[in-house]
Amino acid sequence: MVTIDNNHNHLNNVPKTNDAYPSEKETELELTKQLLEKEAKIAQSDKAIKNNQKQLKHIENSKTWQYNKPFQKLSGYKKEQNEYIRHLEEKLNETEQVLHETKEENKRLILDSRKPDANKMEQSVNEAKNNGTLLAYLGDLIAQKNQHDANYNRALRHAARLFMNEKQDYRNLVYASVMAGLKMEDIPEFMVRAGLTNDISLRPTVSFRSSLNRRMRQLQLTGLLPEWLLDDKRTAYKFADELRLRRPWTSTEIFSMTNLPEKSGIVIKPADGAGSRGVYLVQDNNDIVDMKRSKKLDNWDDLKANMRQNLETGWVEKDEWTIEELILENDRTPASDIKFYCFYGKVGLILEIVRYPELTYCWWTATGERVRTGKYDEDLFKGQGVTQQEIDSAADISMKIPAPFIRIDFLRSADELVFGEFTPKPGNYDDFNEPTDKWLGDCFAEAEARLTQDLINGRQFVAYNRLTSWK
Repeated sequence: MVTIDNNHNHLNNVPKTNDAYPSEKETELELTKQLLEKEAKIAQSDKAIKNNQKQLKHIENSKTWQYNKPFQKLSGYKKEQNEYIRHLEEKLNETEQVLHETKEENKRLILDSRKPDANKMEQSVNEAKNNGTLLAYLGDLIAQKNQHDANYNRALRHAARLFMNEKQDYRNLVYASVMAGLKMEDIPEFMVRAGLTNDISLRPTVSFRSSLNRRMRQLQLTGLLPEWLLDDKRTAYKFADELRLRRPWTSTEIFSMTNLPEKSGIVIKPADGAGSRGVYLVQDNNDIVDMKRSKKLDNWDDLKANMRQNLETGWVEKDEWTIEELILENDRTPASDIKFYCFYGKVGLILEIVRYPELTYCWWTATGERVRTGKYDEDLFKGQGVTQQEIDSAADISMKIPAPFIRIDFLRSADELVFGEFTPKPGNYDDFNEPTDKWLGDCFAEAEARLTQDLINGRQFVAYNRLTSWK
């Protein structure tokens, strides 16, 4: 198994990538940042000194100063004058501090004039829904957000333009900082152009969620994408058979609750369902597991009662059910799920799920590191991991599908992984944290480039093409 050391309890926040700077690069960036800040402070100090010298010269040339000059030699007056000057200096310091605080507050107010509170905004949305003004409220809310974003974008782009003709190290540092605050579609062309010719990462221009959103728009426009052909379970099993993958046996018949066969060693699923809702593992008539609720049922009557409840609550839409082979990890333990996030020949992430007796998750990279991704962070456990052979097998399967991304799901049996299904659009893919979203966005972009090049070179997807002929 590809796992981490048993004594290693730390979970990385994001997988390591080519954009991760080594320590020397981080040191160089930090020194450049300090140098930029110090030069700015020196310039500011020079300006302040010149202003002070100018004001001092103006005072010395004034009539009041010339008139009082003879009396300044008097010690009593000088002492009193010094006291007065100290008093003025104290007042000046207090005024400068208040002025500084006021300026800082003014900066914050300029950046965010309303300081919106998310909880209050949600409460306002609820109130608008209840009094029938939600659409009007949403219009105002969206207009406010768009203006808010436009102000930020304008300020950030202005900051970048200020350094267009500065030293390359300074410009690169500022550009990288500005990019981190802009959405991919808001990054101006002159910064992207600089990224192509200088040492500036264009990672902010990619996003896994944006890539999948765009893929869904393509599906909407064209009606079919290659990976979506495999979303159908029967077609997916046909493709698995073409690739000689082990998969569960399935019944072609659709059952209702009244004619469902009371068999042992089966899985009962909604005919048109997805996920674990309405899925039951039947080891025997007295040992049944409700997968969604992670709950054990004692008999067939309890099963029927739960199925009826699923229909009444809308968890399952129709009284139509299929059965398939039950895969166990050992004699009595239901198989865990192993889900490979595949990017045309490469595995990015691996999700390991144990559903019973409680639902827990473990994320892995293809190099065997456990990571946090922002999804399921509250329910993580240390899983078993996967073998390099299993990773290579999943990557090889994805190479046979002409699509930049697909998730390939397996069940872990006692001796091998058993194919489950293809998932072109994982649920809640927007829950990944920003570093993971950017990293997977890189994986997606690289996969698109590899796929395009293979298509140009005439690569034939033989098994997939046979599938489309059968379909």
